[in-house]
Amino acid sequence: MEHVTAAGVDVPALGFGTWPMKGETCRTAVEHALEVGYRHVDTAQMYNNEESVGRAIAESDVPREDVFLVTKILRKNLAHDDVLRSVEESAQRLGTEIDLLLIHAPSRSVPIEESINAMNELQETGTVGHIGVSNFSVEQLRQAMAASDTPILTNQVEYHPFKSQSDLLEFCIGNGVILTAYSPLGKGRVVGNETLEAIGATYEKTAAQVAIRWLLQQEMVAAVPKASSPAHIEENVDIFDFELSDEEMERVFDLQGGLVSRLRTHLGL
Repeated sequence: MEHVTAAGVDVPALGFGTWPMKGETCRTAVEHALEVGYRHVDTAQMYNNEESVGRAIAESDVPREDVFLVTKILRKNLAHDDVLRSVEESAQRLGTEIDLLLIHAPSRSVPIEESINAMNELQETGTVGHIGVSNFSVEQLRQAMAASDTPILTNQVEYHPFKSQSDLLEFCIGNGVILTAYSPLGKGRVVGNETLEAIGATYEKTAAQVAIRWLLQQEMVAAVPKASSPAHIEENVDIFDFELSDEEMERVFDLQGGLVSRLRTHLGL
């Protein structure tokens, strides 16, 4: 497993996404993911599966301290007292402390500072190790960073070969924030893509594996693909035995419309 480091914290670069799985389907999927090498598990209050995720981690042979557990605060719970209450409930459902707590999406009515203040309090009590955000723009991320007494570890956003996040990624790299890519497989769009399949054929890898590898070779990028079948869970984690060339990285960037140049310096291309 490779890691992305921010604020002195080593985060497993490949996480296991759990939306929209629930119940036993979720529990068995998370347990299998841990068995085959994942060490970063992503859930949320909105997913209604925190209890299943917690059970899987507790019943796994992987020591709890080796698992990086992430959950997110539902948008309606972002007022100060609601943050405190709902996150304590999340911790009870998970049956363990939370390694990384995210705002799932910015509130339309509650100031970012109010939510961040409550999250900092949860860090002080030990319920939460680190904090971050999700679906934040550059300006919203800047506000969160200014409001927090502790580092904002990540901004989790949709990012894949067909969706550019060049401005946000440039900001994250410059400020030591991890960009965590959700929907890294483009909600199924990577499957069958000629460019990704052609690159994959060189390494005997699938288009999905190329897409994930492309993400993880970028500076300050992690990814949390979701999968429920054992075959896809195993396929997504089998991406650490090959490396894309500079030219192949550029070909994937070209799927976004030729935005390579804006990131070349950060990628060392």
